[in-house]
Amino acid sequence: MNLSKILKNGFLILIASLVLTACATQKKASIGQMQGDVYTGTDTVEYLASGVPDRVFFATNETVLTTASRETLRKQAAWLRKNSDINVVLEGHADERGTREYNLALGERRANSAKDYLMTYGISSDRISVLSYGKERPVDSGSNPLAWSKNRRSVTVKAN
Repeated sequence: MNLSKILKNGFLILIASLVLTACATQKKASIGQMQGDVYTGTDTVEYLASGVPDRVFFATNETVLTTASRETLRKQAAWLRKNSDINVVLEGHADERGTREYNLALGERRANSAKDYLMTYGISSDRISVLSYGKERPVDSGSNPLAWSKNRRSVTVKAN
């Protein structure tokens, strides 16, 4: 074997190794996790504004705001105070379990829970509308505890 062929093969092995290494270090998407009965990940969270998450999550059959949810809503309230010309719609959601009617009512109670909290931080009720989708608009169509926890939420969107 001549030296040129050895160098050529060595160079090809080096290039192949670099390519495979680049593939192996690709950033993985955030998976999120369950903390008790509440989803705490960010892979389904959009942003109302830079650094201001648009949604809060709830435990099964609950409308009580978690500590994380209250922190998110405080950020939303601060942003809304700075942007007094913007009105929002709070969309309430539930997971797939339960009847359509039950989940519509639960979604409405969740959205109202978020609305009440925003109002305690000085946001006028005139600027906040409430709408429930119940189980009709899941962000995760899976039928398992992680999917259900992602779907139990209230989402704050800018009103048109």
